[in-house]
Amino acid sequence: MVRTGAELVIEALKAEGVEIIFGFPGGVVIPIFDRLYGEESLRVVLTRHEQGAVHAADGYARSTGRVGVCLVTSGPGATNTVTGLATANFDSVPLVVITGQVSRNMIGNDAFQEADIVGISRSVTKHNYLVTDRRDLGRILREAFHIAASGRPGPVLVDIPKDVLLEASEEPLPDTVSIRGYNPTTRGHPLQIRKAAERLAKARRPLFYIGGGLVISGGSPSFRRIVERTGVPVVSSLMGIGAFPTDHPRFLGMLGMHGTWAANTAVQHCDLLFAVGARFDDRATGDLRTFAPEAKVVHIDIDPASISRNVAVDVPVVGDVRLVLEELEGCLAAPSIEDWVAQTEEWKRSHLLADTPDDGRLSPTRVIRELCAAFPDAIYTTEVGQNQMWAALYGTFREPRQFLTSGGLGTMGYGFPAAIGAQLGNADRRVIDIAGDGSIQMNIQELATAVHEGLPVIVAILNNGYLGMVRQWQELFFERRYSSVCLMRNGRCPRGCAKPGDQCPPYVPDFVKLAEAYGAVGIRVTAPGEVGPALERARGVTDRPVFIDFLVEREANVWPIVPAGKGIDEMLMDA
Repeated sequence: MVRTGAELVIEALKAEGVEIIFGFPGGVVIPIFDRLYGEESLRVVLTRHEQGAVHAADGYARSTGRVGVCLVTSGPGATNTVTGLATANFDSVPLVVITGQVSRNMIGNDAFQEADIVGISRSVTKHNYLVTDRRDLGRILREAFHIAASGRPGPVLVDIPKDVLLEASEEPLPDTVSIRGYNPTTRGHPLQIRKAAERLAKARRPLFYIGGGLVISGGSPSFRRIVERTGVPVVSSLMGIGAFPTDHPRFLGMLGMHGTWAANTAVQHCDLLFAVGARFDDRATGDLRTFAPEAKVVHIDIDPASISRNVAVDVPVVGDVRLVLEELEGCLAAPSIEDWVAQTEEWKRSHLLADTPDDGRLSPTRVIRELCAAFPDAIYTTEVGQNQMWAALYGTFREPRQFLTSGGLGTMGYGFPAAIGAQLGNADRRVIDIAGDGSIQMNIQELATAVHEGLPVIVAILNNGYLGMVRQWQELFFERRYSSVCLMRNGRCPRGCAKPGDQCPPYVPDFVKLAEAYGAVGIRVTAPGEVGPALERARGVTDRPVFIDFLVEREANVWPIVPAGKGIDEMLMDA
């Protein structure tokens, strides 16, 4: 059957079971959008910025486990996706991003809205393609979805010139995918799995360290059974939160720069660190020279490049985490670790996370606790900064894919569009974005998207008038020189002033008025007693987004914190 390239793109998307496309049209991709006009099986969500489109596709993918799809035009449309691609690439999120390109005869001639997006995105994608022959288009699209979802997942970019979209051909869409040289290992080596089991059985102070790979693989049920059987305590990376219930007795918390006392101390005293789908990034390990000094290391990961890259591994197991854990269950013997468990429980009891004091002001940690208590089954996204760390430390998350955050890249502006994508992928659940007043403004234009799609996303803004995490570092390590972090500062402020005074407005912008201007609901909370009623009011809104502006204590800090370059046993617990 003869079809244009644009028609084949639509056929490929339908063959892959795609239901939602996040995108923004432009000149060279009009042929694709034209074919989408009236197409009932594909829902197009028009975002207000291409970065918002990629983050929304990312949130959809993380929350559903399916491949997220994004469609944008050439030039600035394509370059606006780069931050979203890098965010997804760091955190192993399966995306297919289709970009338009100028016609083949114009490539390299500085044509209008031309950009070498394949070259630009090479370091922030799992793979990318420039389609130079219409006959290859079907194969490339099939390969893109296969690569994005298999092995260690990641974003794949497909750049399609305009004339390829218009060219007709009889070349069909392939039924199968076969890529020479690309065969990810999914089954762990039986001998290595037995060695891992033996190490665990002999250990006297074992510790599980879980990461995002446990979430991605779907291995949480197996892992929970292993913990119940062995009693081994668990620490988590930021990306692993939710893979194991954060309120489980054996869960010690997140490790690393903002890790709990119990988690970091357990890492430093364990004799076996059993890593499951984690990559030992620098925010988790701190100074590698002092990290887990007494421990042998077992590491399960589907990506062989992640094993022994940062931390030397004694027993590597390359394979899909879920499949490896299922094999591990069959050869596991419980270790004798009663004293070790008692010790970790004592560390946990003696260093409970304390709420930042209200002192008549609104505590951000109290907001997090009340939010999670009011909406225990919601899907939570975060922005990046203090809001993200408070959510990770004080939130309660009992299942995988319930906590979505930008871990590796740390992208401000991620949470709100990701919440939109998650809400579209999970219509039967509430989705809540925990934000800061700085980060929410990075992609606030997507409020129009949420309103027009009728999405009841709740955005909880922890509004302290600062770029909070940078301000905290300036307070602790730069003698309180608050340089360019006060979001109320204006041209009338005296040089050297960085603390709001009587002459400052109470907030900039007015998020309640802003929400209402877009057609959303705006609520302001200024005191602890107002939190519960505000959440109940938000619960009752089911046809549009809600912005709740929590005016929290301005200089509240995230504790614990490990100073840069220090070991994770060198935590600062308070000021």
